[in-house]
Amino acid sequence: MTTSPDPTNPATGSPTPTNETFTKILEPRGASRLPLGDGAWRQLSRKYVIGQVIGYVVVLLLIAAAVLTLWLMFEATWPFIPGGILFAIFLVTLVVTPRQARSIGYQLREDDLVFRRGILWQRMVSVPYGRLQLVDITHGPLDRMLGIAQLKLVTAAASTGVTIPGLPQRDAEQLRDTLIEVAETRRTGL
Repeated sequence: MTTSPDPTNPATGSPTPTNETFTKILEPRGASRLPLGDGAWRQLSRKYVIGQVIGYVVVLLLIAAAVLTLWLMFEATWPFIPGGILFAIFLVTLVVTPRQARSIGYQLREDDLVFRRGILWQRMVSVPYGRLQLVDITHGPLDRMLGIAQLKLVTAAASTGVTIPGLPQRDAEQLRDTLIEVAETRRTGL
Protein backbone atom coordinates (compact mmCIF):
# COMPACT_ATOMS: atom_id res chain seq x y z
CA MET A 1 0.00 0.00 0.00
CA THR A 2 1.46 3.35 -0.97
CA THR A 3 0.52 6.58 0.63
CA SER A 4 1.25 10.10 -0.32
CA PRO A 5 3.88 11.74 1.84
CA ASP A 6 2.77 13.72 4.86
CA PRO A 7 5.57 15.94 6.17
CA THR A 8 4.13 15.76 9.69
CA ASN A 9 4.39 11.96 9.84
CA PRO A 10 8.01 10.74 9.96
CA ALA A 11 6.97 7.31 8.69
CA THR A 12 5.71 8.71 5.40
CA GLY A 13 7.12 12.22 5.29
CA SER A 14 10.08 13.41 3.33
CA PRO A 15 11.93 16.64 2.83
CA THR A 16 9.97 19.22 0.94
CA PRO A 17 11.37 19.28 -2.60
CA THR A 18 13.19 22.44 -3.48
CA ASN A 19 13.28 24.21 -6.81
CA GLU A 20 16.81 22.90 -7.32
CA THR A 21 15.65 19.31 -7.75
CA PHE A 22 14.18 17.74 -10.86
CA THR A 23 10.40 18.02 -10.81
CA LYS A 24 9.27 14.84 -12.52
CA ILE A 25 10.82 11.41 -12.63
CA LEU A 26 11.13 10.17 -16.18
CA GLU A 27 9.51 6.86 -16.87
CA PRO A 28 10.82 4.65 -19.69
CA ARG A 29 8.46 4.47 -22.65
CA GLY A 30 8.55 0.71 -23.23
CA ALA A 31 5.55 -1.51 -22.53
CA SER A 32 7.60 -3.81 -20.29
CA ARG A 33 8.96 -1.04 -18.06
CA LEU A 34 8.90 -1.16 -14.29
CA PRO A 35 5.84 0.83 -13.16
CA LEU A 36 6.53 3.75 -10.86
CA GLY A 37 3.37 3.29 -8.81
CA ASP A 38 1.49 6.03 -7.09
CA GLY A 39 2.79 8.43 -4.50
CA ALA A 40 5.21 11.33 -4.54
CA TRP A 41 8.68 10.67 -5.91
CA ARG A 42 11.60 12.79 -4.74
CA GLN A 43 14.48 13.41 -7.08
CA LEU A 44 18.08 14.51 -7.27
CA SER A 45 19.42 18.03 -7.32
CA ARG A 46 20.08 19.52 -10.73
CA LYS A 47 23.58 20.25 -9.44
CA TYR A 48 24.29 16.51 -9.53
CA VAL A 49 24.43 16.68 -13.33
CA ILE A 50 26.86 19.61 -13.12
CA GLY A 51 29.12 17.60 -10.81
CA GLN A 52 29.02 14.57 -13.10
CA VAL A 53 29.79 16.68 -16.17
CA ILE A 54 32.72 18.36 -14.40
CA GLY A 55 34.11 14.93 -13.45
CA TYR A 56 33.79 13.61 -17.02
CA VAL A 57 35.42 16.74 -18.47
CA VAL A 58 38.36 16.37 -16.07
CA VAL A 59 38.84 12.74 -17.16
CA LEU A 60 38.62 13.79 -20.83
CA LEU A 61 41.28 16.45 -20.26
CA LEU A 62 43.56 13.90 -18.58
CA ILE A 63 43.11 11.49 -21.49
CA ALA A 64 43.83 14.27 -23.99
CA ALA A 65 46.93 15.30 -22.03
CA ALA A 66 48.22 11.70 -21.98
CA VAL A 67 47.61 11.24 -25.71
CA LEU A 68 49.29 14.54 -26.58
CA THR A 69 52.23 13.82 -24.28
CA LEU A 70 52.86 10.45 -25.93
CA TRP A 71 52.51 11.98 -29.37
CA LEU A 72 54.80 14.96 -28.69
CA MET A 73 57.46 13.11 -26.69
CA PHE A 74 57.67 9.86 -28.65
CA GLU A 75 55.96 10.80 -31.93
CA ALA A 76 53.69 7.82 -31.39
CA THR A 77 50.39 7.92 -33.24
CA TRP A 78 48.88 4.76 -31.73
CA PRO A 79 47.58 6.61 -28.60
CA PHE A 80 45.09 8.43 -30.83
CA ILE A 81 43.13 5.20 -31.34
CA PRO A 82 42.40 4.35 -27.67
CA GLY A 83 42.17 8.07 -26.91
CA GLY A 84 39.55 8.52 -29.64
CA ILE A 85 37.57 5.51 -28.42
CA LEU A 86 37.62 6.76 -24.82
CA PHE A 87 36.69 10.25 -26.02
CA ALA A 88 33.66 8.85 -27.89
CA ILE A 89 32.57 6.82 -24.84
CA PHE A 90 32.81 9.83 -22.53
CA LEU A 91 31.03 12.04 -25.06
CA VAL A 92 28.07 9.62 -25.17
CA THR A 93 28.13 9.46 -21.37
CA LEU A 94 27.99 13.27 -21.20
CA VAL A 95 24.93 13.29 -23.44
CA VAL A 96 23.13 10.55 -21.47
CA THR A 97 23.94 11.91 -17.97
CA PRO A 98 21.05 14.43 -17.67
CA ARG A 99 18.50 11.83 -18.76
CA GLN A 100 19.98 9.26 -16.43
CA ALA A 101 19.87 11.69 -13.48
CA ARG A 102 16.19 12.42 -14.13
CA SER A 103 15.41 8.69 -13.93
CA ILE A 104 16.69 8.43 -10.34
CA GLY A 105 14.26 8.93 -7.50
CA TYR A 106 13.03 7.68 -4.17
CA GLN A 107 9.69 7.43 -2.46
CA LEU A 108 8.95 7.16 1.25
CA ARG A 109 6.06 4.81 1.89
CA GLU A 110 4.37 3.51 5.03
CA ASP A 111 6.80 0.65 5.69
CA ASP A 112 9.73 1.18 3.33
CA LEU A 113 11.75 3.45 1.10
CA VAL A 114 11.60 2.63 -2.60
CA PHE A 115 14.57 3.64 -4.74
CA ARG A 116 14.47 3.66 -8.53
CA ARG A 117 17.16 4.26 -11.11
CA GLY A 118 18.02 3.39 -14.66
CA ILE A 119 16.97 3.96 -18.23
CA LEU A 120 17.94 0.76 -20.02
CA TRP A 121 18.85 -1.32 -16.97
CA GLN A 122 16.16 -0.41 -14.49
CA ARG A 123 16.47 -1.12 -10.80
CA MET A 124 13.80 -0.67 -8.18
CA VAL A 125 14.73 -1.52 -4.58
CA SER A 126 12.53 -1.51 -1.51
CA VAL A 127 14.36 -0.90 1.77
CA PRO A 128 12.21 -1.75 4.84
CA TYR A 129 12.65 0.80 7.63
CA GLY A 130 12.99 -1.92 10.26
CA ARG A 131 15.98 -3.48 8.48
CA LEU A 132 18.08 -0.30 8.22
CA GLN A 133 21.42 -0.72 9.96
CA LEU A 134 23.24 2.37 8.78
CA VAL A 135 22.30 5.67 7.18
CA ASP A 136 25.40 7.53 6.00
CA ILE A 137 25.93 10.87 4.28
CA THR A 138 29.07 11.37 2.19
CA HIS A 139 30.25 14.23 0.02
CA GLY A 140 33.53 14.98 -1.65
CA PRO A 141 35.11 18.38 -2.32
CA LEU A 142 33.15 18.98 -5.53
CA ASP A 143 29.92 17.86 -3.84
CA ARG A 144 30.53 20.33 -0.99
CA MET A 145 31.12 23.14 -3.48
CA LEU A 146 27.84 22.29 -5.22
CA GLY A 147 25.94 21.75 -1.95
CA ILE A 148 24.98 18.13 -2.65
CA ALA A 149 25.57 14.83 -0.87
CA GLN A 150 25.10 11.08 -1.21
CA LEU A 151 22.89 9.21 1.22
CA LYS A 152 23.81 5.56 1.72
CA LEU A 153 21.38 3.09 3.27
CA VAL A 154 22.81 -0.21 4.49
CA THR A 155 20.78 -3.26 5.51
CA ALA A 156 21.73 -6.79 6.50
CA ALA A 157 21.12 -7.95 2.93
CA ALA A 158 23.80 -6.60 0.61
CA SER A 159 21.43 -6.56 -2.37
CA THR A 160 19.10 -4.01 -0.75
CA GLY A 161 21.79 -1.47 0.07
CA VAL A 162 21.01 1.79 -1.67
CA THR A 163 23.02 4.91 -2.42
CA ILE A 164 21.00 7.98 -3.38
CA PRO A 165 23.41 10.40 -5.10
CA GLY A 166 23.04 14.11 -5.67
CA LEU A 167 20.65 15.09 -2.89
CA PRO A 168 20.73 18.71 -1.75
CA GLN A 169 22.72 18.77 1.52
CA ARG A 170 19.77 19.98 3.61
CA ASP A 171 17.43 17.34 2.14
CA ALA A 172 19.99 14.58 2.75
CA GLU A 173 20.30 15.57 6.41
CA GLN A 174 16.52 15.74 6.87
CA LEU A 175 16.06 12.38 5.16
CA ARG A 176 18.80 10.82 7.29
CA ASP A 177 17.17 12.08 10.50
CA THR A 178 13.72 10.90 9.37
CA LEU A 179 14.99 7.45 8.41
CA ILE A 180 16.91 7.00 11.67
CA GLU A 181 13.86 8.03 13.70
CA VAL A 182 11.53 5.68 11.81
CA ALA A 183 14.07 2.81 11.84
CA GLU A 184 14.37 3.03 15.62
CA THR A 185 10.61 2.71 16.07
CA ARG A 186 10.35 -0.23 13.65
CA ARG A 187 13.50 -2.16 14.51
CA THR A 188 13.08 -5.88 13.79
CA GLY A 189 15.18 -8.76 14.97
CA LEU A 190 17.49 -10.51 12.56
